[in-house]
Amino acid sequence: MSNYPLSYKLSWLPRFLKPSLGGDSSGFAPMAETLMDPPPKRTVRLAFVGDISAVANRRAPDCDPAIKALLGSADLVIGNCESPVVDRPSAVLGTKLGTHHAMSERFLVEALAAVGIVHERLVLSLANNHVLDQGVAGFDETVAALKRLGIRTIGLVAGGPVQPAKVGPLRVGLAAFTLWRNADADLFAGRVSTDSDAERWPRGLDLLCAVPHWDWEFRHFPRAGTRALARRLAGQGVGLIAGHHAHVVQPVERIGGTVVAYGLGDFLGTALARQPWPGRIGGIFVADVSADAETRGVVASYRLYAFVRLRDGDHERLAPVEGLEGRMHEKVVGRLGAFFPSPLVGEGGSAR
Repeated sequence: MSNYPLSYKLSWLPRFLKPSLGGDSSGFAPMAETLMDPPPKRTVRLAFVGDISAVANRRAPDCDPAIKALLGSADLVIGNCESPVVDRPSAVLGTKLGTHHAMSERFLVEALAAVGIVHERLVLSLANNHVLDQGVAGFDETVAALKRLGIRTIGLVAGGPVQPAKVGPLRVGLAAFTLWRNADADLFAGRVSTDSDAERWPRGLDLLCAVPHWDWEFRHFPRAGTRALARRLAGQGVGLIAGHHAHVVQPVERIGGTVVAYGLGDFLGTALARQPWPGRIGGIFVADVSADAETRGVVASYRLYAFVRLRDGDHERLAPVEGLEGRMHEKVVGRLGAFFPSPLVGEGGSAR
């Protein structure tokens, strides 16, 4: 079945109830940095969002206009499709309990419209542990639904390890893989990418981006093995890494010219409807990439925009951190400060 260690399984519920701040805090970067001075004359904007699921939402979320405008400013948005897109779940009991994920095509369409993401500028990874929650038929239905909606996918064996995307004048390669699975290895084999060796990925692109489903859940600091994998990918030519699976926001690290956002948390709630507040913090990682001839494909600047998913009846409301009030604002800023140097929160939930 799954490939989780026993210690991981035993720690899931305690860490879900109280996400961990234990770990190594050395070597991490601020929430925002300008890496090229003077800045390039022309850039393209990539925006990475966290896990997308319908588990915590019976209907589409409400979205603050600042977040919607931010996503609308991106030339390409990349996220993780954590729930299979099916009309009728086959794992009925598990879906009701939330252990098996599923979302309808209608929910996905309405959710994307609510947050301002147009299908033509969206790429979704299917390389995650939940992609086969509704069986092989559900997997096939998901692939077909996203193709019908005009949403590009990555992380499938059938598409090859790297999917090229034309973003303005740049050729960007997107590679997604998962280290975790909730089903037998033979079900994932031939369907979902688990290839984390960038040495085998094609070259000749302006920028190679990795979208890994890695690390352990509900831990704000990435594990040593995760950081080692990030260093290996950077050494193999990957210039930008944006990770998923932890379900909480994790730090950013610079490894030479490579920028790594270890974990963006959830974009739409993937666990129970009532979730402890640290798990409700999410991040939108925005990278402006040079399109100038001399520095083509170099990350010129990045910024992690923090937001919070607030419960609003049968759905969630996405709000920038500076829109929070009182104790909740203090707690969220304090939590971000535990793993980001100087996490000053300003317009649009950004660090400045």
